[in-house]
Amino acid sequence: MKLLPTSLSGVVVVEPAVFGDERGWFMESWNQQRFDAALQAMGLPAAPPFVQENHSCSTKGVLRGLHYQLPPHAQGKLVRVVKGSAFDVAVDIRKGSPTFGRWDGVELTAANRRQLWIPPGFAHGFIALEDDTHFLYKTTGFYAKDCERAIRWDDPQIGIQWPGLAGLQPLVAPKDAAAPLLEQAVASGDVFNTAA
Repeated sequence: MKLLPTSLSGVVVVEPAVFGDERGWFMESWNQQRFDAALQAMGLPAAPPFVQENHSCSTKGVLRGLHYQLPPHAQGKLVRVVKGSAFDVAVDIRKGSPTFGRWDGVELTAANRRQLWIPPGFAHGFIALEDDTHFLYKTTGFYAKDCERAIRWDDPQIGIQWPGLAGLQPLVAPKDAAAPLLEQAVASGDVFNTAA
């Protein structure tokens, strides 16, 4: 397992070791001990244990996000694509962080087998780049409706460059389309108050 830093402190790309031969391939998709040791080697805190795993399937052009949960039910997420491809995004919503309001994104595909670790304090979203894209995400907290929040996927202050749209509107859930802008989330206290 190899961890690659992103421009957002704490958010890392996970590249598993894949062993292949004429029979196919094998990889260890998750190992808490190795993951924590790799995070600590980067000067980052160990991840809390994962307590829930979710699986979504999306058609090309479906955009989900930007989602997060506030304390006391904040969630870290380890995400990957097992079929198809997606562009996955994290947005720093830790008030006081030097990268507050900035985003970073990575393409996750069944072929590249990459994963993205998004600790608490970040909003998360993705756009499916192919039909029948299957997205898996482990979470460090259970779903809690009262702590669930979202920020608009097209907030101009954040300025995410979503690939594959070419002037087209993505398919977005009504609640995501009605999500507040980051500035509104800050005004209502719906962001993380200190940099992690």
